[in-house]
Amino acid sequence: MAESLRGTLASRYHLLRPLGSGGMGTVWLARDSVLDREVAIKELRLPEGLGERERAELIARVMREAEVTARVRHPGIVALHDVLLQDGRPWIVMELLHGHDLARQITAYGPLAHRQVADLGARLLDALGATHAEGVQHRDVKPGNIFLSADGRVLLTDFGIARPADQASITEAGLMVGSPGFIAPERLAGAPGGPAADLWSLAATLYTAVEGVAPYQGSHSEVIRATLTQDPRPPVLAGPLGPVLTWMMARDPAARPDAATALRLLRQVADGGVPDLGPRPGLRIEARKRSLRWWYAAVAGAVAGVAVAVAAVVFSVRAGDPPRDPVRRVSPTFNGAVDLCRALPAEEARRILGASAQPRPGKTSCQWTVKGSGVELSAETDSDTPEPWGLDTASAQTLMEGLRRQYASGPRDVSWLWYEIGLDRRTQAIETAGRETPGLADEAFAVDLTTPEGRAQAVYVYFRLGDLVIRLQYADLDVSSPADLRDRAVAASASAAEGLRGLA
Repeated sequence: MAESLRGTLASRYHLLRPLGSGGMGTVWLARDSVLDREVAIKELRLPEGLGERERAELIARVMREAEVTARVRHPGIVALHDVLLQDGRPWIVMELLHGHDLARQITAYGPLAHRQVADLGARLLDALGATHAEGVQHRDVKPGNIFLSADGRVLLTDFGIARPADQASITEAGLMVGSPGFIAPERLAGAPGGPAADLWSLAATLYTAVEGVAPYQGSHSEVIRATLTQDPRPPVLAGPLGPVLTWMMARDPAARPDAATALRLLRQVADGGVPDLGPRPGLRIEARKRSLRWWYAAVAGAVAGVAVAVAAVVFSVRAGDPPRDPVRRVSPTFNGAVDLCRALPAEEARRILGASAQPRPGKTSCQWTVKGSGVELSAETDSDTPEPWGLDTASAQTLMEGLRRQYASGPRDVSWLWYEIGLDRRTQAIETAGRETPGLADEAFAVDLTTPEGRAQAVYVYFRLGDLVIRLQYADLDVSSPADLRDRAVAASASAAEGLRGLA
């Protein structure tokens, strides 16, 4: 164990504390005394029961592969600084990252928006291309090995089982290499695989991010069998990303797109496009009619009365009649300063906060606060418009698009405080990427603020009503679930938007 080393490696790396552990080893926080910086060091765990010769061969292979991986330089790949052999075990010295992995993000917040997932996929595929160009395959792409850094980077981590392409195989010393559910079918079948296998694993990872669940469910043996014999469940939340992922996960490697094509399609979806794939080998797209039936069934189970009423309207349209556009409320225009304190009447503010609160106006804002809870409305503007009431509709739309881009790179580490609700010291938090909030005003998205452990702290909701862009901040320190707090913030935003309509 590392304790037997008295906390020092190679007379320069001082082990401070473990950061985490997994099947392949333990990661330590350490200080490099030569360069006076903190680093992460992975202590690789060797399988039990290996003979002396097998152990020596495995150590030699790990050392060679670490040296090969260290040659790959890319902003989407964690940098390897050094590789050591001490106390009979390999140790890999890496850059220290701050943030958390994609698996934790999905567990804490659920499915990600499809455009955000497509952007993550494009950046990761670009990083994989750099490793493949060096003849190295990752072989364990999965949510737990995708790191979302506080500085906005998305990185591939844990190259502990990466290998030069001409030496890969599914097992090493009797162990399965990779994680069931994210291992390509050809590797499960015993073939060495290639870059297309990493592409399949990336698609399975992106599927998990956008759907909130892995493409195959069950025990390890059930997942392996399903991967070899069945297509994954058609995506239902992925929108235009779904067909791209389905194509990337074709069981036949030859039927998958090449990396350049996949990268182009992912970028197209990330930019808001809808790729026209057409019929392709290995591509199965669930018929739209069947997909919509599934969706209406799900809605009916949740809000039966509303669904029946909507269905009555929808199916009253005769065959051949042109579809009618849904009734859309006219967006207001705000020609002068707006008193935001009038957007939420006293009774509505009391309902939101659970107690009466007096409005506290600012120049372009208003807040209502009680101990442990608060809501604030503020009007946003761009750098070219001194007052938020001076925006026109086109400028307001451009401002919302800029705000979306600003929050697209989350999650990131931030600190926050709110004196009026009793949070009078800066508190570390994680700010998520924006989530679209359909049906709220003309357009809207929400951003969660949580503790590093995933407990809810606050929610920001940005919404546009005509030519006015509003930011609502809502906090309730007694609510632990980010989803519950977000639902409350969205409901408060809807009330504020309705109040604002009456002030136009």
